[in-house]
Amino acid sequence: MVRLTRTATTAVALTLALALPVAAASTASATQAQTPTASAAALQTASALSSPSSPAADTARSGRARLPLPTGPYGVGSSVLHLVDRSRTDPWVPSADARELMVTLHYPAAGHASGRPARYATTEEAKALVRAYDLEPAVQAEKLAAMRTHSRVDARPAKGKHPLVVLSPGFSVSRYTLTSLAEDLASRGYIVASVDHAYESNGISLPDGRLLTCVACTALGEGGVHPSVSTTTRAKDVSFVLDRLTGRHPAWRHAKSIDTKRVGMAGHSIGGASAATAMAGDPRVKAGVNMDGSFWEPLPADGLGGRPFMLLGTDDDTHRPGGEDKSWDQTWAGLGGWKRWLTVAGSEHFTFSDSPVITDNFGLPPQSPLPADRAVSITRAYVAAFFDEHLRGVAQPLLAGPSSANPEVKFHNP
Repeated sequence: MVRLTRTATTAVALTLALALPVAAASTASATQAQTPTASAAALQTASALSSPSSPAADTARSGRARLPLPTGPYGVGSSVLHLVDRSRTDPWVPSADARELMVTLHYPAAGHASGRPARYATTEEAKALVRAYDLEPAVQAEKLAAMRTHSRVDARPAKGKHPLVVLSPGFSVSRYTLTSLAEDLASRGYIVASVDHAYESNGISLPDGRLLTCVACTALGEGGVHPSVSTTTRAKDVSFVLDRLTGRHPAWRHAKSIDTKRVGMAGHSIGGASAATAMAGDPRVKAGVNMDGSFWEPLPADGLGGRPFMLLGTDDDTHRPGGEDKSWDQTWAGLGGWKRWLTVAGSEHFTFSDSPVITDNFGLPPQSPLPADRAVSITRAYVAAFFDEHLRGVAQPLLAGPSSANPEVKFHNP
């Protein structure tokens, strides 16, 4: 397991990376009372499931790891973009020619979405993750990279205009760790842009064969750089992505499918904190979700201008009201519009990513009482309900209060 260390007086709380579940068994999820750690029970797991719908059962039948099926009525298309912003100096590698981003677009496809299946990750990206966190022999990079997705490369998009949701991953992990959520949102009629932020991941493959590694991991650890550099940079990345997707000369050939007036953002860990920063700086982002990330920048005096925001985190001493991560209480107080604070019993920090699916598929030891299928179902349901209500204007009873169908989800300060 990789740890970045700083003095305890800085009270930095940043969950940085995936780690061996056995090594992470005693770690807690990220808080502002801790020094930065590589993981809070990362690659979190559930017990091996015997249910036919579980990833483990599917893997046992097919011999191949796979993501859960999306739940919406649409097939899913997938396109990958390499975007280059030459107007900015990269904060992590100032000598770089430009700020480079990789973006995967998942979108509702016409019909049954014909075409070749999209890969989960490149082999080089998977190797970088497995090597960095010593996940072999339990996780083979080639099998992780080839994990079955449910999207088809460059499939013809469904007719009409669709809301856009930007996804930002946790620090040191790549955009593919949010694929299960991205595919599900796309199957429900959203266009989803998952962004990889240069030099903030263990490995990001570029079309020319380069692999960008996590320079920022050292900068935030040994270099003492404050995590707000990441959230500020990511917010600018998101604005640039929106420019390139919705501007006069869009980078995606199906950009006319995007409803530019209905844009939201969600992120995991520091990606979730970046959602608030992005909203503060860009009025195009109408709604945001932070999945278990500490906030690193204060809100503006007027909050987010009344725009809706949701906190979705672990139900523990970290992210309950009054918990160790004081940034949630501080940010909550500054949110003036519609807001929800939800915690999930039995969850760990990486519950809200693909980690439960990965650990279940590869038979890693469980670190969370919450089964993988429940982790996926809850994350998908509440994130989708939030965007349905605030980008589509469809009231969602799921967000009104506790549900007997989801007893794990606790509402605070509604």
